[in-house]
Amino acid sequence: MDLATAQVIGAGAAAIGVGAASAGVGYVFGSFLQGALRNPGAADGQRGTLYIGFAAAELLGLMAFAVAMIILYAR
Repeated sequence: MDLATAQVIGAGAAAIGVGAASAGVGYVFGSFLQGALRNPGAADGQRGTLYIGFAAAELLGLMAFAVAMIILYAR
């Protein structure tokens, strides 16, 4: 196996984190909506937690993308 093949395989494995981040964002918003529908009065108090969870999940996706690009293009 040469270096180019290993880079493509490694970048593909690192890019799995991008898909996992999208699943995480969906889980965060789904949990918020479920809680908001159960107790609408507390939904405003949980909005900050929603944004923190969204930012954390999205950050992990961006970091996975950055690692995939570094693996793919660094020599």
